[in-house]
Amino acid sequence: MKMYINGQWIDKAETIPVFNPFDQSLLDTVPRGTAADVELAVTSAVRGAVAMGKLTSFERYSILRRTADIMAERAEDLGQTITKEEGKVIAEGRGEVQRAIQTITGSAEEAKRLHGETVPLDAAPGNVNQFGFTIRVPVGVVAAIAPFNFPLNLVCHKVGPAIAAGNAVVLKPAGDTPLSALKLTEILLEAGLPEEAIQCVTGPGGEIGDTLTGDPRIRKITFTGSMEVGDRICRNAGIKRVTMELGSNSPLIIMSDADIEKVAAATVASGFANAGQVCISTQRVLADRRIYADFLDALAPATEAFNTGNPLDDSVRMGPMIRASDADRVGQWISEAVGQGARVLVGGDHEGTMHAPTVVVDTKPDMKVSREELFGPAVAVSSFNDIDDALSMANDSRFGLSAGIFTQNIDWAMRFAREVQSGNLHINSSPQWRADLMPYGGLKDSGMGKEGPSYAVHEMTELKMVVFHL
Repeated sequence: MKMYINGQWIDKAETIPVFNPFDQSLLDTVPRGTAADVELAVTSAVRGAVAMGKLTSFERYSILRRTADIMAERAEDLGQTITKEEGKVIAEGRGEVQRAIQTITGSAEEAKRLHGETVPLDAAPGNVNQFGFTIRVPVGVVAAIAPFNFPLNLVCHKVGPAIAAGNAVVLKPAGDTPLSALKLTEILLEAGLPEEAIQCVTGPGGEIGDTLTGDPRIRKITFTGSMEVGDRICRNAGIKRVTMELGSNSPLIIMSDADIEKVAAATVASGFANAGQVCISTQRVLADRRIYADFLDALAPATEAFNTGNPLDDSVRMGPMIRASDADRVGQWISEAVGQGARVLVGGDHEGTMHAPTVVVDTKPDMKVSREELFGPAVAVSSFNDIDDALSMANDSRFGLSAGIFTQNIDWAMRFAREVQSGNLHINSSPQWRADLMPYGGLKDSGMGKEGPSYAVHEMTELKMVVFHL
């Protein structure tokens, strides 16, 4: 596929191959964008922002509604594309398309809800003849930098609100999974988006990222990815708005009154979905010492039943990781944990991009599988003595994106909600749960700002104060 810059679909002599991570077959190639391409894209987007500024709220709504309708018509193709380029099983690929449609639909609705408010200036002494109100205006040009693991929906979470707010967008999809983003770009243009309001630049982030994020004409950056890259972006960005949705090692607390079978099912579903390549995957499982053995007895067969294989096979529950090097890294971290006293209860094997669903037990907080973001199909299980111990262990992390607890005790649930340092808190559910309309973002090194159309739209606008002196 070609990339889209300056109102044109552009090919280049130097290209990047896009491989199917399951069988390494070549799906397509995309141009290898350069800093010069980014410069051209931003220059075009500045003009696109002017065009967007002339659209009414209803016109922006209509464009996004048509986008959602076209996505629904092409849902199977989009789902197949996601699975082929990213590796998640086809049920997850199709599910991502449906979520993406809802994200765009929600963004469309928000285009009609942008408004200011009157400010009672006479509430302060001496202000007798002043009338004030606020208005919201677009920031201008938004840089959207997307990850590989949700190559359509997380692009929609950036592009949809940006368009709803009246901005132009320079989109940089992940190098491993650019095809879904390019197809979305085609759909947006077909739906009537001004031709310079969207740019889609393909290429290695390390080569073009600094040029994009450092450009002063970019007024907002929205990024999903690793903490290390997010830190680099923030340092390079200068004075502009940023939303950083970064990594995590999400804890799941299992109290003594939990339904063990229910928790075991939730653990495997949330730990191994998309081969564990989800920023809110269950990674650290903290089980009350009194039910620790019973939980492991339930978790082992549930994990063994989580079969792997060709992600296009409807019977398969887990496909490959995105790269063989990532599967190797997960294997190395597990081996390191075993060397430090942990043991593998189930799984542990890997070959190429395929890594078996794995349960590592008797883990310690200082082990890499507990300390860092694993981003792979393995969960680390440890025990605690009481609620105080559990909450302390959950907070013993530089991350704070999502956390879960299973309990019927309202006091424990409320302490969890109040004391755990995380942006998303789930009671009687795993950390890997997200409704696309909710405010979604993390604390600590998990980032800043919120996604979710309503919340993202406000972060992609500027608030202006207008005062009439009568």
